[in-house]
Amino acid sequence: MVAACDKEVLGKTFSSGKLCLEVSRTFYCRELVGIKELLAALSDASIANLAGDNVVSAAVAGGFIDEKNVLDIGGVKHAQFVVL
Repeated sequence: MVAACDKEVLGKTFSSGKLCLEVSRTFYCRELVGIKELLAALSDASIANLAGDNVVSAAVAGGFIDEKNVLDIGGVKHAQFVVL
């Protein structure tokens, strides 16, 4: 499993209607890595939870997430994937 977020959204909570995204430090903050390392981790992952414009955009550009499946929660992009 890969949980990744932009450092700018770490520790913050966003909401939009009934949706709420809590970007908690305990879930997302294990280590800081660059986009190249993120994409390498995603290529081996069967589950991913992504928050933040940069992280989600990189996953879309890398072909891991379809843009039509990206949520905007309080102005922050959020996406998940599961490989079965």
